[in-house]
Amino acid sequence: MVCGGFTCSKNSLCVLNLLYILVSLLLIGIAAWGKTFGLVTSFSVVAGVIGVGIFLFFIALIGLLGAIKHHQVLLFFYMIILFLVFVVQFSISCASLALNESQQNHFLEVGWNKSVETRGDVEGYLNCCGFNEMNMNETCKAHCVAAGDCLPCGSTLKTYAGEVLRFVGGIGLFFSFTEILGVWLTHRYRNQKDPRANPSAFL
Repeated sequence: MVCGGFTCSKNSLCVLNLLYILVSLLLIGIAAWGKTFGLVTSFSVVAGVIGVGIFLFFIALIGLLGAIKHHQVLLFFYMIILFLVFVVQFSISCASLALNESQQNHFLEVGWNKSVETRGDVEGYLNCCGFNEMNMNETCKAHCVAAGDCLPCGSTLKTYAGEVLRFVGGIGLFFSFTEILGVWLTHRYRNQKDPRANPSAFL
């Protein structure tokens, strides 16, 4: 049977949703692993990543069940939700790729000042203290505190910020195109008649 047929559309949609399920489990696993081994102590960061993983898992599960059963309602809601996710993810990815250096520095400093737990993780991992300068009134988890030769974290973060944003934006852009592919596949699959079904039955 040609790839435009019912079976090919069904199999393609199933494979795409299995990929999303694997990605969601990977997100949940990495977040749990980072929290367990103390790499990330911020509960909000871990909860955010796990929340995204669980959301993606349930969306993929709806798509997989809808594809297997050729269920019109599940496929409709899956298509709508996937399109909304595509719009949000595509916008964020483009914004990440379009940020210039001054905007990156501004967002880094705002994020640094708002999250105390994440700040501690960064200081411990990069062995630095403070954003632009070390504040003696704040505690610092870096090993360099004992020696008294700590460098500010801002300079190190600014060095890698552009690369990280380009990487995250590129990955997000890639997955956003798989999502629009999923929307197109779902729309086509919904409008195809199952060859094994009763020919006189509705779609």
